[in-house]
Amino acid sequence: MKTLIATLFLAASLGITAQTTTPLTLQQAEQTAIRNNPRIAVSRLLALASGQVTRETRAAEFPTIAANLTAVDSHNGSRITAGGLNNPIVYQRAAAGASISQLITDFGRTHDLVASASLRAQAQNNLQLATTADIVIAVDEAFYRALGSQAVLKVAADTVAARQTVADQVSALTNAKLRSTLDLSFANVGLAQARLMLLDAQNENQASLAALSALLGNEQPVAYTLIDETPTAPAAAPLDAEPLVAEAFQSRPDLAALNQQFAAQKKFASAEHDLQRPTISALGAAGSTPVRSDSILSSWYGAAGINLSIPIFNGGLYSARAKEADLRADAAHKQVDALRQAIARDVRTTVLQAQSNFQRIAVTQQFLDEANTAFDLSQTRYKIGLSSIVELSQAQLTQTEAQIAYANARFTYQASLAALRYQTGQ
Repeated sequence: MKTLIATLFLAASLGITAQTTTPLTLQQAEQTAIRNNPRIAVSRLLALASGQVTRETRAAEFPTIAANLTAVDSHNGSRITAGGLNNPIVYQRAAAGASISQLITDFGRTHDLVASASLRAQAQNNLQLATTADIVIAVDEAFYRALGSQAVLKVAADTVAARQTVADQVSALTNAKLRSTLDLSFANVGLAQARLMLLDAQNENQASLAALSALLGNEQPVAYTLIDETPTAPAAAPLDAEPLVAEAFQSRPDLAALNQQFAAQKKFASAEHDLQRPTISALGAAGSTPVRSDSILSSWYGAAGINLSIPIFNGGLYSARAKEADLRADAAHKQVDALRQAIARDVRTTVLQAQSNFQRIAVTQQFLDEANTAFDLSQTRYKIGLSSIVELSQAQLTQTEAQIAYANARFTYQASLAALRYQTGQ
């Protein structure tokens, strides 16, 4: 009977039915978030866009070909005599042709720019992986929080049902003049406390499910029934953090992205230094002038040449750009060092938390066993009149605290293991 009452309380507190809920495991939640979360879509699109930047930069190594169509009507024999140092003659003509230009060498600048863009694209790909890892750990934490709130909600519903039974029994004994009204008052106080706890548990459960639903990319609320696949005997936490620190240095995508950004900045700095070197380009043009002034003798034209551009003086612009790029490269290197230090600290801290949380499972299990034994003894003593309602109420409260502590310990440990996987880049 008590189990039926607790089930009814739980269903009423959830406000849902079996037909309106969606079963959800942790793996399904992670896959749904990876598929639907907009932050992951944004990072993927940025990675694709970064790949196009590499193509844009590499385009400077290929020829540039342009088709030209020109038709001019002018006053016969006129010259452009204002607006410049030259005064070319403008002839009536209609012509078509093409021009081509090809970079021969800029002594490594374009090559360095392409390498820099390629490294930035690789960094963006790793940032996409880092964003995915951020979403996955957020989903894991939200899922275990929701599982914990779901377990607490069940404890609260069971507590309401149990205290309702006790209150009914004490009420019957009070009516039969076998217990005082003080006992009934204590029983009703305990029942009211249980109902308040149920309301708090219900609110926490709904809030945790709402947070999880948002991470899964749902704009509208979706009712989920979370599937608890937590092992009853979980594996122990790692004892030594140092191998995990080394693994994190090798596997963390955000660290890989920062290393690639540093390398990209070094390549860009090299390209900025190359600005002070000459640039050699080949130029060519050819075409036909079927309609032309009598002063244009040939019906076709063609020319080719090589241009050498040597920077001489520009007010220190190139040297300043090179110095700026060097300083930014040094700053990027320091950012790598800072992230490595943060990763080492976070891995060690998470290992300690996991060890502590694993120990809490055994402690809270013992706490729960002792609380259950104490409650059974108190209930028996109360029934035969050897103890007061105060002792029974205290035993009920301790039992509830133990049940909640054990449920929280189980899911907190699973969350700490998920955090450890995230910290080590697994």
